[in-house]
Amino acid sequence: MYKRIMAAIDDSFASGKTLPAAIELAALSGAKLALCHALDQSLFAQRRAEALLSNSVSQAEQNLHKGAQEFLDQAAALARVAGVDVETRIIDSEVKQVADMLAIAADAWQADLLVVGTHSHRGLERFFVDSVGERLVQKVTTSLLVVRD
Repeated sequence: MYKRIMAAIDDSFASGKTLPAAIELAALSGAKLALCHALDQSLFAQRRAEALLSNSVSQAEQNLHKGAQEFLDQAAALARVAGVDVETRIIDSEVKQVADMLAIAADAWQADLLVVGTHSHRGLERFFVDSVGERLVQKVTTSLLVVRD
């Protein structure tokens, strides 16, 4: 079945269902699990130009990475309790969208399944809120499991 499962998680409600699904699949198939958290650094790129590399921007980036790693460490601990071989990855970019970053990370890690959550936006909200899951369907070369909230 699956040997390398990557799960894209963040601290949203949808990830609350994505993480258990990824852990269960990895445990059932004996797969290695990579927990991946994407950071959109485009805001920092804009601020960097304005602040000319001020310490406040650098400190904010460090805090963002620290918080992401703490979140990933807690998620990895849950996977380890379930007996899953797990690693964590923070991916970021100042120019790429989250879906692009995840597609590249899944390909580079040679994942045979990418697990992501969706918020199931509808109507105008869907038009204005980008769906990472929808974009991934068009971008990834691996199987994709979209877990609904």
